[in-house]
Amino acid sequence: MQVHPVHPVIAEVTARIAARSADGRSAYLARTAATRSQGPVRAGMACSNLAHGFAACEGSDRLAIRGLRKPGIAIVSAYNDLLSAHQPLHEYPAWLKDAAREAGGVAQFAGGVPAMCDGITQGRAGMELSLFSREVIAMATGIALSHEMFDGALLLGVCDKIVPGLLIGALAFGHLPAILVPAGPMSSGLQNKEKARIRQLFAEGKASREDLLEAESASYHSAGTCTFYGTANSNQMVVEVMGLHLPGASFVHPGSPLRRALTEQAGRRIVELSRNEHYTPIAEVVDERSVVNGVVSLLATGGSTNHTLHLVAVAAAAGIQLTWDDFAELSAVVPLLANVYPNGSADINHFHAAGGVQFLVGTLLDAGLLHEDVRTVAGDGLHRYRQEPILGDDGLVWRDVPTRSLDETVLRPAERPFAPDGGLRMLSGNLGRAVMKVSAVAPGHRRVHAPARVFTGQEQFDLAFRAGELDRDVVVVIRNQGPGANGMPELHGLTPALGVLMDRGHQVALVTDGRMSGASGKVPAAIQLTPEAASGGPIARIADGDPILLDAGAGRLDVLVGEHELNGRELVDSPPGEAAWTGTGRELFTALRRAVGPADQGASVFGQLTPGHFGAPARARR
Repeated sequence: MQVHPVHPVIAEVTARIAARSADGRSAYLARTAATRSQGPVRAGMACSNLAHGFAACEGSDRLAIRGLRKPGIAIVSAYNDLLSAHQPLHEYPAWLKDAAREAGGVAQFAGGVPAMCDGITQGRAGMELSLFSREVIAMATGIALSHEMFDGALLLGVCDKIVPGLLIGALAFGHLPAILVPAGPMSSGLQNKEKARIRQLFAEGKASREDLLEAESASYHSAGTCTFYGTANSNQMVVEVMGLHLPGASFVHPGSPLRRALTEQAGRRIVELSRNEHYTPIAEVVDERSVVNGVVSLLATGGSTNHTLHLVAVAAAAGIQLTWDDFAELSAVVPLLANVYPNGSADINHFHAAGGVQFLVGTLLDAGLLHEDVRTVAGDGLHRYRQEPILGDDGLVWRDVPTRSLDETVLRPAERPFAPDGGLRMLSGNLGRAVMKVSAVAPGHRRVHAPARVFTGQEQFDLAFRAGELDRDVVVVIRNQGPGANGMPELHGLTPALGVLMDRGHQVALVTDGRMSGASGKVPAAIQLTPEAASGGPIARIADGDPILLDAGAGRLDVLVGEHELNGRELVDSPPGEAAWTGTGRELFTALRRAVGPADQGASVFGQLTPGHFGAPARARR
């Protein structure tokens, strides 16, 4: 096997991350090492405690747990049958228990975690709980594992906050081996470009609600993950390249024999990883190199902007300080190799058929853009992730994939990229720092200089659009949408109307301290702006008519107003008070809203609590 030298910028960024993280990472690893047991952790329990842990077990499982002879495996699942991506998980526990038993272990369903769908809550009050659900999932994972009956964990989840939450929770038990077990995408439905066209027609009043519903139901039509390259599929891409999936597990359809075989193999493999001779704790899989590999895969595929939050928070859970500057430096040297909607017309099934994760890993390794020398759940070295799983005569095996893409309109080698640099940009200027997804934005729309129109909510924007007040060059500013204001909801519902304005020939951009979506498309959007309005950030001082310059090429975001004038302005609006942030369960999350950190630190409640990490206290509210 030929190992290619790592690109100097990849090596330099990784070294800087390791240096700045040294204290926190050392403390985390020391805590992890101190927690490890040489045998089943339940061996040290009092008899009454242990008896409670196997009271519901039967047969050989009961004898194995009682006799302390076999590894105990926790199953933590985000199953529910409301979400298409998670509905297939209902069959997994039985498969995993049988597979673990076959491998000489005992698997128990340890706990469920919530899983909410941003597609259902878009534009609704429930979306204001979406980002905070990541912290709830992490805590629920911690509760499931806190019984100390287990020597390994199987984490079942797919979508936006679910996978990062499962990871953060599992990293608090870093001494345990853990494998993420996905469900796979639904088959391809209505073409994404056609779906987007009908959404824009509806926004203009040229299509009926029945037309829109028909298009949406033809797009989201069966069990499995949505097929566009949003946060859910970015999750799968990133965690596989980080070595947390079995190779090739991300994009196999639910209900297929190969999906079941991969799931069962995860049950067998976690038992192997929990034994002393193969012991591979998640703390050693998630290190500085694997975090950089995850960022590189995100940039190379034009993945979801949400991961500029999630990867920072996951890294922090492992004692690693990842910053937006790291994203920016890596983006400058990582080429864009995938063209998947919203960056192009293909969906994730087309990407998988063209060579998928395996081809992507291979071409990035050959270009020196990934660290090969990492630990993974498949064994040491990322080279295993160049291989794809198949069902042969002898069951599940892995084989090498073709060394060329099978469709270069969808997936290209590193030497012939769609663009020479990554799909994300970091912007900075007198408004603070923001993230922009450029992979779906045409080059001619990446620089916008236009007057601001300021709103504090999507409803105000929608009324102005329908009244024709925005039919001109405009930078739409929507503020008080940050994590401390209202939980940082996604604002994806703005996209069709903004797209209409662009199609009419106007210069259009969005600036917000909120999020967009993994489906962010052709509209240039400076999002996750920090400091946010709720903490007195400069976005709170923008007035209607202020000229704003968004320049992705130069990495700039500025309001073209004198410093003295801008700083002297009154803060004219405020985030909702406690009384307004009620209903749809929002009042239950007030403590998280008060404690959450800024977007560039992962918008996390936990990041500020990690030893050696971001030690600043939660900022005061206005």
